[in-house]
Amino acid sequence: MALARKRQKLGEILQEQNLVSKADADRAAEYGLNNRKRIGEALVELELASEEDVAKALAQQHGLDYIEISRSTVPTESLSLIPEKIIKQSMVLPISSEGGKLRVVMSDPLDLDTLDMLRFRLGVHDVERVLAPKSRIKAYIDRYLTGAERSLDELSKSLDASVDASLDMQAREAKKKAGGSDSDEDAPIIKLINMMISEAVRTRSSDIHVEPMKDRVRVRYRIDGVCIERESIPKRLQNAVNTRMKIISGVDIAEKRVPQDGRIKMRIGNGEIDFRVSCCPGVHGESIVLRILRPDAANVNIQDLGFEQDDYEKFQKIIARPNGIFLVTGPTGSGKTTTLYSALSTLNRPDKKIITAEDPVEYMFPGINQCQVKEEIGLGFDKILRSMLRQAPNIILVGEIRDLAVGEIAIQAALTGHLVFSTLHTNDAPSALTRLTDMGIKPFLIASSVQAIMAQRLVRILCKECKQEDPNPDHKLMMLCGFKPHEYATVKSWKPIGCSHCNNTGYRGRKGIFEMLIMNSELRELAFNRASVTDIRRAAKATGMKTLLQDGKRKIQRGLTSLEEVSRITQAEVEQTATEAA
Repeated sequence: MALARKRQKLGEILQEQNLVSKADADRAAEYGLNNRKRIGEALVELELASEEDVAKALAQQHGLDYIEISRSTVPTESLSLIPEKIIKQSMVLPISSEGGKLRVVMSDPLDLDTLDMLRFRLGVHDVERVLAPKSRIKAYIDRYLTGAERSLDELSKSLDASVDASLDMQAREAKKKAGGSDSDEDAPIIKLINMMISEAVRTRSSDIHVEPMKDRVRVRYRIDGVCIERESIPKRLQNAVNTRMKIISGVDIAEKRVPQDGRIKMRIGNGEIDFRVSCCPGVHGESIVLRILRPDAANVNIQDLGFEQDDYEKFQKIIARPNGIFLVTGPTGSGKTTTLYSALSTLNRPDKKIITAEDPVEYMFPGINQCQVKEEIGLGFDKILRSMLRQAPNIILVGEIRDLAVGEIAIQAALTGHLVFSTLHTNDAPSALTRLTDMGIKPFLIASSVQAIMAQRLVRILCKECKQEDPNPDHKLMMLCGFKPHEYATVKSWKPIGCSHCNNTGYRGRKGIFEMLIMNSELRELAFNRASVTDIRRAAKATGMKTLLQDGKRKIQRGLTSLEEVSRITQAEVEQTATEAA
């Protein structure tokens, strides 16, 4: 009788496929032994291999099929083959059932208890396994089994046509109830709003845009900085949706003529999430935007911001200085606040007193004194800054230098021994010096107080699970990204494909591209003499400043992002560079 062939080890399979090295496999094995985890789990936790690669290797090891989970491979109708409770508890997805044989998607091929339970509970003779990553299975369950993927239009159509005339009245009555009641959760309009918010949080959206149009109400989610359109809400439900959102955000539901701001705190999943709500009147009704403020969004490690090694070292040196001004510039939504919060988190120690003036305070930090600007009572940046200086801080964060008064006080603070962080709205780092001069701040004060200026943008990062090398990159895009014709044949670039892990966008997450200008004697002299932006930029480049475009180019070459993404973000800089060269 022939002996059964010995099953190959998971680490060996991954090594054969050049996905992990022997050293990494040994490190994961030791980690798994110390933490009672299998080597596959250890490799994923240590970020030595992707969950998808481990699942494919497991499938090969056990002679099973691997499956890409989607609506075509796992039809939503098949979910009815197994009770919902079992699907959620056991993390399995039924695919088909035929002739007493059930085909299911699992993540663990050795979960024999689940197989026995399925045979017993469902009365099937055999259970055929196919493998997929656990996170993909969970995402599919969250998306389809809980009803989060139900069409907004489908849900709104399910509302009785006769009820929309009284929806505003229902909303007003709901406001009078202290904390609401259990029956409130059954109201169709409340379900619609809750579903929309939950789906936006699940898809990693930063904003929800509810925009009334002539014949419908458009719903869009901003994911990784790009707006993705969802199904529309019927026009007849516009008033009900707006009223409900106003109630939960605590603004006046009767006022529809002027802009209003509010906040919502909701428990979603295992944590509480804040939403900043903005209502703005428009031609077809009020537009409402919910900014999703995740608690972990501001707790970003400096190394995770996207710095290349040289810029990372410069950044660390700047924030370690005892005084002076450090400015971060860029348009709205370019990650300026997150960068400054990362710096403050690093500097937040018991021996340092940190005070911030913000408009608004979006994230709370223990150990930092945060002050909210309230212009309606005359509490502006300038008043808060004057008060700050009497509290003997070591480090000051000013949300934004908007005018001469704030700029002058910030500079005086820097000159009297404080380290001052702030933001400014300019396109690049050199332009910040001329912008401060245009505000009316004296050039000699700018030259003596500003230590460094950093411009930044956010680029989407290619999904690790589906990105592919581009064999024929577009030469026009390569030119826009700063590559020279002689480099076209040698540059290795990657392109987005799209999979279930990235919601078929090809991108997942964002990182910064940076332009770091460190002040030196030559640049201070130029600032003192009111030199042009062109002269300042030329001098900064000569001293080693990498432009936004050059930093983006480095990230393309590392395979982090695509030619399309960098050209989309830095198009203006490309045109500007071309003009200067001409």
